[in-house]
Amino acid sequence: MQDLVTAAAQVKLLVLDVDGVLSNGYIVYDANGVESKTFHVQDGIGIKALKKIGINTAIITGRSSPMVDKRAEEIGVEYVVQGRDDKLVALQELLADLPFELADCAYMGDDLPDIKALQSVGFSATVPNAHQEVINRVMMVTTRRGGDGAVREICDLILKGQGKYDAHIEHYLLDK
Repeated sequence: MQDLVTAAAQVKLLVLDVDGVLSNGYIVYDANGVESKTFHVQDGIGIKALKKIGINTAIITGRSSPMVDKRAEEIGVEYVVQGRDDKLVALQELLADLPFELADCAYMGDDLPDIKALQSVGFSATVPNAHQEVINRVMMVTTRRGGDGAVREICDLILKGQGKYDAHIEHYLLDK
């Protein structure tokens, strides 16, 4: 676990896939063909906590969805890249305009299009229901499934690595 905390201490940008990571991966259409997604509140609190300590966040997803833009805006995700199948190329293009290197990034994905990006960053994570080839190639597998608070686990680990977890928790306690 200490190696993970040490790796998390280097993170300056958390990059997330959506389907299967921020959401449960199910694509639901109503009778009118309107798509919906669900997101976990705890993930949002974790992302907001990272923002408070100066950790940037990004979404890179293969699909395009207005719900992703809405959720990103709600929780303060700074960078959103949608409709990109080659996640590593999308990440490299994003980093070209930012003061970060691949080694400064944590990436969380769950399926084959995420593997190259996962292999290229300083910290990589996935969910327990990810494709086995992804699980075989990451530093950490969360205990929670995608869309069920898995991102929060990574956010908390980054807070611990940055030495900010206790202060984050104290904010919510009566007996400070």
